[in-house]
Amino acid sequence: MTLTNDLMIINAFVLYIGCMMAIGVYYYRQTKNMSDYFLGNRRLGAWVTSLSAEASDMSGWMLMGVPGFAYLAGLNAGWIAVGIAIGTWANWQFVAARLRRYTELAGNALTLPEFLQNRYKDTSNLLRIVPAIFILIFFILYTSSGFVSAGRLFETVFGLDFQLAIILGAGSVVFYTLIGGFLAVSRTDFIQGVMMFFAILLVPTCAAMYLGGFGETINAISNFKASMFDPFLKPDGSQIGFIEVVSLLAWGIGYFGQPHILVRFMAVKSTSEIPQATRIAMTWVILSLAAAVAVGMVGTVYLKTPLEGTDAEKVFLVMTNELFPPIVAGVVLSAVLAAIMSTASSQLLVAASAFAQDFYKTLIRKDADQTELVWISRASVLIIASIAVYLGFNPNSFILDMVAYAWAGFGAAFGPALLMSLFWKRTTRRGVIAGIIVGGITVLVWKQFELFGLYEIVPGFIFSFIAIYIVSKIDSEPDKDILETFEKVNKSKILFLWRKEKVSKKKQPAETTSRRLRGRARVLARLLCLSLKFKLP
Repeated sequence: MTLTNDLMIINAFVLYIGCMMAIGVYYYRQTKNMSDYFLGNRRLGAWVTSLSAEASDMSGWMLMGVPGFAYLAGLNAGWIAVGIAIGTWANWQFVAARLRRYTELAGNALTLPEFLQNRYKDTSNLLRIVPAIFILIFFILYTSSGFVSAGRLFETVFGLDFQLAIILGAGSVVFYTLIGGFLAVSRTDFIQGVMMFFAILLVPTCAAMYLGGFGETINAISNFKASMFDPFLKPDGSQIGFIEVVSLLAWGIGYFGQPHILVRFMAVKSTSEIPQATRIAMTWVILSLAAAVAVGMVGTVYLKTPLEGTDAEKVFLVMTNELFPPIVAGVVLSAVLAAIMSTASSQLLVAASAFAQDFYKTLIRKDADQTELVWISRASVLIIASIAVYLGFNPNSFILDMVAYAWAGFGAAFGPALLMSLFWKRTTRRGVIAGIIVGGITVLVWKQFELFGLYEIVPGFIFSFIAIYIVSKIDSEPDKDILETFEKVNKSKILFLWRKEKVSKKKQPAETTSRRLRGRARVLARLLCLSLKFKLP
């Protein structure tokens, strides 16, 4: 299905890709060491951190996969959106600030495997190598899904051959990732996050206005198929079961183990930026996911020609082409490319860091200098991208299935390991290694058998937690210096709470005496509890 070959749309795409590449070239001149290349030297603000994290998370599946699911299933697709929103909030609320503090105190770690190695003072290098293996496995698959999305986009819009379309989309992503590193990816992710946000809101709103307003649109959808508003009905009209609800909501627990999202928390310039970044991120996520579901549902009554099978994933593209003049359609469709590029670039960067930092420097050249590691990282971007492109050449690949598989792998392998490392001081090195291996292998095996119809992230996440707990309990207690670093992180949390309270007092107008005393009493009570718990002097 070819939408149009209009020159204006082509020009909009070319202009957008050119701007992204220009950003890559600009930041190439500012990339001097590994900290610059992988974390931007920890100088990201709240807006860039939040939108970069969400743009790198919400790939083409938000603009193609979720609308396609909603086009077929209506509000039943909302279960994924709810799970993702809850998972996003929990990640920002409980993980972001603590991970930022811990990675800096634990040897200024640049990657997730390096943080785990520093956290447990591992001299065997297993906490670098084992996580890096799973990062490479699942990120190659995840990146391939992004390239498939790009291929579908160019194939649909321009009528290009699918394999040529994949190469074209992958080439633009690789260029600015290869050249600019983390700063380029984060800045482009910010731009792409803004574009995605307005595009996903614009399409269903304009379509609803065309149909006579939101009330008329809702009536039209209800008349077309009343079951579209029943979240417990599947596309075939049958009732959704408990296991299916759990599987859809379980997307949320995957957030705790996504390296390309967690690295944004590590790069924020200060934990004081986290509260504002959380508010920005949650606003973005809730509105964007709600609009993504709305695109699919509105599309059922807006489009005159029904979309069958996998073509349902093109509902956003088709509606955009029919709603807007070519120049506007080109800009909106560039947002789809933005979604794809933002996630694929982040994944390439994390996979490259795993290879350079955790394989090359650890096993091959321990004395490699910073310049050499940056170039090895860039070479690994090319190699990983080439493998991902090759895997994506199958035109029958399902984007959402590929994303779900990789998402489960990361969530189960790294989610429990990270949470236990951040919040349970009795966790040991052997326990974390066991958890990563058990979680990752469970996903790989469970996916092949699809037991009980349960999403593989659920058993993988549970078994990984159990493995970490049992092995850590059997193992000897962590060394004293490891426990001391853990306590330092908790102490820094107490100081952060106290400073935050003092700043908020300065910004607020005068209060009554009773309200002011109650507020101070609550803060003192929280600090006292934390002090007793963590045995502060």
